[in-house]
Amino acid sequence: MKNLKKTLCLLLAVLVTVSLLAGCGSKKEDEGGKKVFTMGIDAEYPPFSYLGSDGSYAGFDVDVCKAACDLLGWELKIFPVNWDQKLVQLDSMECDCVWSGMTILDSMKDAGYTLSAPYYDNTQVIMVKEGSDIKSSKDLSGKAVAVQLGTSGESLLNEGGDQAALAATFGSLMRCDSFLKCFTELGGGAVDAVIVDKPVAASYAAKNAGFIILDENLGAEQYGIAFRAADKELCASIEGAVKTLVENGTYAKIAEKYPDISTNNLLFLN
Repeated sequence: MKNLKKTLCLLLAVLVTVSLLAGCGSKKEDEGGKKVFTMGIDAEYPPFSYLGSDGSYAGFDVDVCKAACDLLGWELKIFPVNWDQKLVQLDSMECDCVWSGMTILDSMKDAGYTLSAPYYDNTQVIMVKEGSDIKSSKDLSGKAVAVQLGTSGESLLNEGGDQAALAATFGSLMRCDSFLKCFTELGGGAVDAVIVDKPVAASYAAKNAGFIILDENLGAEQYGIAFRAADKELCASIEGAVKTLVENGTYAKIAEKYPDISTNNLLFLN
């Protein structure tokens, strides 16, 4: 009897542990049995993903994902990630993908992540305040520059990056946890320039006077969607739905809502 009680206690402990672990990941079905797809985004990354004035998430990527989930009959949940920890949060099943103007990096491929086909061509640019004496990257020598943590811009400037030699000329390099913080530091004069994705810079400058984007590209890159290694079928389902959105014209209509996104750079339309 003693051994039986011990066995039952161990079994109960295992069942409780399994139940707790199941609750740690993204919920797979709602109460009606509908599949739940959790999209990981940077909530401060307009025009691709951001928190709107009405308290709901918006942006080109968010709208495309919503439309794709509608086609698939899935319920969409949105999870704002810490961008510098986005892949850690993906691995821990806090979201099913990272889809938020995310640059496809060789390091992600090497680590085995399942990556979608690229959907946007992007470049890194320099943003400064109007009246700045900085006219090109050559003028950044001795200046204070900001960049967002975990971005391709930071990768360019890090040791071994394509712009590491440029970064070595800076007076200082501030790494912020969001682009909004970068722009705030620029507006307040704490830094002299921000290195940022072009559409994000264009979106911010369009809504906030006093900033200009220099006519110089620091690096070319492509956006894609990241999934866990085992989720190739999930990636294929999303890609198939997006392809349908392209074919029926929905994709182009969504892009038209966001003038800071160049349709010439949308690879699925070309």
